[in-house]
Amino acid sequence: MDFKTTVSLLPLLLLGFCNAHDGNVRKYTKYCFLMISSIFVASTDFLLEGDVIIPTTRNAMKCASNTNSCLWPKSANGYVEIPFELSDSYDDTEKKAIAGAMRELQAKTCIRFITHTTQMAYLSLEPRSGCASLLGRTGLKQVVSLQRYGCVQHGIIQHELLHAMGFYHEHTRSDRDSFVKISWGNIDPVFTNNFQKQDTNNLNTPYDYSSVMHYGRTAFGKNGLETITPIPDASVPIGQRNGVSKIDISRINKLYSFCQKNS
Repeated sequence: MDFKTTVSLLPLLLLGFCNAHDGNVRKYTKYCFLMISSIFVASTDFLLEGDVIIPTTRNAMKCASNTNSCLWPKSANGYVEIPFELSDSYDDTEKKAIAGAMRELQAKTCIRFITHTTQMAYLSLEPRSGCASLLGRTGLKQVVSLQRYGCVQHGIIQHELLHAMGFYHEHTRSDRDSFVKISWGNIDPVFTNNFQKQDTNNLNTPYDYSSVMHYGRTAFGKNGLETITPIPDASVPIGQRNGVSKIDISRINKLYSFCQKNS
């Protein structure tokens, strides 16, 4: 096996340990996820949360503090069009999965994913290491990483696309302490930043345990310990990756309320 092939396989092997999805549980091994992150993230970017990448040229709070600063603009036809390119490395089944995830979002919102032509700002969906996305519109080419054999699943695709639209993780919203308990002592110290509250625009919507943007119970936990517990009812399911919830859809339509909603 040549050196280039070995290097290309290393992130995939690490991914098996660091970014596996098992039902509602997302498992991570200490340090190796940071290795994957260093492979994926260019020197001009840094990780805000586990799969949210912020360009160093942007304040991490810009989406929240300036409402339209990182939103995709309305097109002349009344819709919000998001140009994208899809890597040829995906096979037909994977391309179908990505198209299906986009199609559901289009059917329920005013978002339209269109083929990239000459637009300066666009998404490039590529099978890099792990599942990751930049937060909101950057104004240039921005990679949405959907690693093959792990990330090309309906809910995960939508999760990363919502990051690209400007959405943070649900468990980091500003009012989360009224709805979940964070067990800081159970979190691997390397990953405590993934649980910091953000100055989010909650769009007058309720906390959504069923959001596709919500972490699972044992996310980044030491030895599988629970890190996020719903309150007051600890039995409420969290961390699903089946697809966007009704409240997820409502938020997209609220955040992009300036465009024409699909009837």
